[in-house]
Amino acid sequence: MPLDPARTVAELKELRELTGDDNGAQRVAWTDTWERARAWLRGKVAGTAAREEIDEAGNQWFTLDGDSDRALLLGGHIDSVPNGGWLDGSLNVMAAVEVLRRIAADGRPPLTVRVVNWADEEGARFGRSLFGSSAASGSMADQQELRQRRDANGIALPDALAEHGVDLDEAPAARAQLEGATAYLELHIEQGPVLESLGLPLGVVLGTFGVERHQITFTGQAAHAGSTPMDKRRDALAGAAKLELELREIAKRAGGGAVCTMGGVVTKPGIVTSVVETAECLLDQRHLDADRLAGMLSEAEAASRRFAAEEDIDVAWERIWNIRPILFDDALIELADESIREVAGVSHRLPSGPLHDAAEVARAGVPTVMIFVQSLRGLSHTKLEDTKEEHLTMSVEALDRLASKVLAR
Repeated sequence: MPLDPARTVAELKELRELTGDDNGAQRVAWTDTWERARAWLRGKVAGTAAREEIDEAGNQWFTLDGDSDRALLLGGHIDSVPNGGWLDGSLNVMAAVEVLRRIAADGRPPLTVRVVNWADEEGARFGRSLFGSSAASGSMADQQELRQRRDANGIALPDALAEHGVDLDEAPAARAQLEGATAYLELHIEQGPVLESLGLPLGVVLGTFGVERHQITFTGQAAHAGSTPMDKRRDALAGAAKLELELREIAKRAGGGAVCTMGGVVTKPGIVTSVVETAECLLDQRHLDADRLAGMLSEAEAASRRFAAEEDIDVAWERIWNIRPILFDDALIELADESIREVAGVSHRLPSGPLHDAAEVARAGVPTVMIFVQSLRGLSHTKLEDTKEEHLTMSVEALDRLASKVLAR
């Protein structure tokens, strides 16, 4: 059976019809729609002789035995954000399935080949991204914190997992799935505008940005908005506003694609007749270089203290989460670059700002690389997400060539 990238595009459209509506994809993990997608995927893999297994974290594996127990892994995630796009995650999985079909048709491969559909990459329901891949990588920690997570309806994460046959306490046992893995390959839409701005269909990913995520609380003094002179106010929001503008300069000074985002500000008392007493801010900072990321954080902390002093208010920082930059495997980057040039004539190397399951696999010590395909207008996590069909077919071809090169090593 020759590779048929057009079939991948057709199957992605089929999945869109099965699990989406007028607002976009609705394959949120740990829901009935997500399970419907997994059952659909099971049917698509049938006929390849690959065995299915659901591991302790809910990850869905399809294994095609080879001459060696060492395994080439391909995959991604089929879950989506609410009202998501038709390609984010699902392209990874369906392209991997098409490559699996081609390999299976060619006879017994030299390595075992495994396609994985990671559970809950998006974290849309409970706010815990990369659930399945972090369990497999061994980085899932603080089970107590996970036990306390609730969705918008107050349902606890452990209870939702149990409805889908997953015991939270047993999830870290999924780490056994990565034993013997020789490489992990993942195809993904870029979710950004870089490739489109360069007029290129494909690129190879150098790694994923490190992330520093904090809650910053500025504390001033509530006072009547009508009777408190401007120069007597201790306005917490003023400190937050100054920091938001300074973050742009911090990112600019760091260079290398650095990004800083103040993603939310909650003020109290939150009424127009009172000066703001507290402003709670959520800050996200990302960079591919660990030292520059640390420098960005240090600059932001210093700036917040400076602005607090200027406004006669207090400031406190609390780390919510962080991850170091993940650099992908140099040898696989070269093979991916070569594969892309063979298909598209030209390649480009770029970092990934968003995190991916690939980052967790790389953290576990498995040689890893990703291929990006151009995203129109750089949009993702929206029903407007799109990629030209000719670019989608090229991406499947590039992934197949890369898999062939890894199997031939």
